[in-house]
Amino acid sequence: MEACVEPAPHVLREYALIADGERGALIDPHGDIAWLCAPRWDSPAVLSTLLGGRGRYSVAPLQRFVWGGYYEDGSLIWRSRWITDDDAVVECREALAFPGDPHRAVILRQLSAVRGEAHVAALLAPAADFGHASFSGVRRSGDGVWTGRSGALRVRWSGAPRAVFDGESGALRAQLRLSPGERHDLVLELSDREFDRPPPHPGSAWGATETGWRETLPDLGRTVADRDARHAYAVMRGLTTGAGGMVAAATTSLPERADQGRDYDYRYVWVRDQCFAGQAVAAAGPHPLLDTAVDFVAQRVLTDGPDLMPAYTAAGTAVPPQRELDLPGYPGGSNVIGNHVRDQFQLDVFGEALLLFAAAARHDRLDAERFRAIGVAVAAVEKRWQDAGAGLWELDAQRWTHSRLVCAAGLRQVAAAAVPASEAAAWNTLADRIVASTAADSLHPSGRWQRTPQDPRVDAALLIPALRGALPADDPCSVATLSAIRDELGRDGYVYRFRHDRRPLDQAEGAFLLCGFLTAMAAHQQGDVPGAMRLFERNRAACGPPGLYSEEYDVVQRQMRGNLPQAFVHAALLEAAARLAD
Repeated sequence: MEACVEPAPHVLREYALIADGERGALIDPHGDIAWLCAPRWDSPAVLSTLLGGRGRYSVAPLQRFVWGGYYEDGSLIWRSRWITDDDAVVECREALAFPGDPHRAVILRQLSAVRGEAHVAALLAPAADFGHASFSGVRRSGDGVWTGRSGALRVRWSGAPRAVFDGESGALRAQLRLSPGERHDLVLELSDREFDRPPPHPGSAWGATETGWRETLPDLGRTVADRDARHAYAVMRGLTTGAGGMVAAATTSLPERADQGRDYDYRYVWVRDQCFAGQAVAAAGPHPLLDTAVDFVAQRVLTDGPDLMPAYTAAGTAVPPQRELDLPGYPGGSNVIGNHVRDQFQLDVFGEALLLFAAAARHDRLDAERFRAIGVAVAAVEKRWQDAGAGLWELDAQRWTHSRLVCAAGLRQVAAAAVPASEAAAWNTLADRIVASTAADSLHPSGRWQRTPQDPRVDAALLIPALRGALPADDPCSVATLSAIRDELGRDGYVYRFRHDRRPLDQAEGAFLLCGFLTAMAAHQQGDVPGAMRLFERNRAACGPPGLYSEEYDVVQRQMRGNLPQAFVHAALLEAAARLAD
């Protein structure tokens, strides 16, 4: 059977993530690293078969096989596992060396013949700039190490000295035979600088990576789903750079629906998502990702004040404008990079920033600079709380009820947790004013909150204000809002954002997993513990074997939709797991 045929895309539930904080890679069931941008999250892809690009790096058995895999606990070290026609068992232990170097990605792949002989084919064909840059200048040194270039990236591959380079296809190909019990290491380096040191020793690189993950993952033993809570934390840590920014997802252009072309680039840091992550971590304890979230958000608030942008690059700069790529794309999707969010105003990010700072204060994690950021965010709320914005779902500019009430929640929480009595009184007064004004124009006749003064529909985002303390959980508005969301937007244990039109909910879009976990927390807050657990378990199951979550879940087809992995869904799972344990 011919090895290393051109890979076809897989359903999203079958991709695993390896990440080192500075970039991340998706691995498919056939051992192809289908997506990797380097050296940074928002750099052009150098491995891009996920979107139909040329760049690829695959390792898989030569024989026909079935696939499985799992993460080593408390890490993003993935083990691909294949059982072949001749009953052999082959594993490939895979990781990005952790923690990551901002300029150099190191991909570790360790093959093992777990049972029987392993006959494995390996193919390396990096193609930077989303597949447009060829693999050139390829040479093998005397010790069998391959070097070359692709675009601006230097490439070095160790562990395949007998590989053969095909200049026409720009690929190095190798076949490896492992005796029963034997292991074999492959190490690929991609750098935007010259290599100034020898290739890393595989054993040392693996040891440092294991230690890095062991020291990074905290004890999360007081939740209703300890293993999944730890995995969610690991995913968020893998998406968080050394500078503190957590990208929303590792990918771009994975469609939210297979036939509608709603495709976006999520390789940037959304302030709101970063705040969600920090608050989720705070619910479980004062762990390191709380501090990184606070630092990143505080720096952006202090720099931009009332002009805070909704999203930034991981380096803290403006997100580039949206443009299209010349690639086939993931089936059902298009190809875009950059994001139009750079031109939006989103009022709720100020409220979420205040909620994050309050969570940090409750764990005694505020220093003078972080405290100064509170004052700047409060001033921004005071100046802009009546302005129209794009809201949580980034729609047309409106006076969104959720946005205003979240600002009130943030004011109340920092007043309770972080300030002297004189400031607390003023900030609570402003919160009261915002709530009263919102109630005057955005209370539905049924007693629940509605989306805007002009839009009477219910919206799952309206669960957040009560969860965050804008008003009590047992307030009639809170009770009525949760009831309406469960009745109007809940289906079979999943929850949709809002009703788009008269179509059935599942025909307009997928269920939002964030909303499912929010509803679980709201039900728990209002005393419905069995209902909360049912919602939690239903939404927790909406993943594939690697335990990763995308933004939406197609309930009818039981498929994940949207970019992968979606950081705020993992944050919501972690927070719900911690809250439901109380």
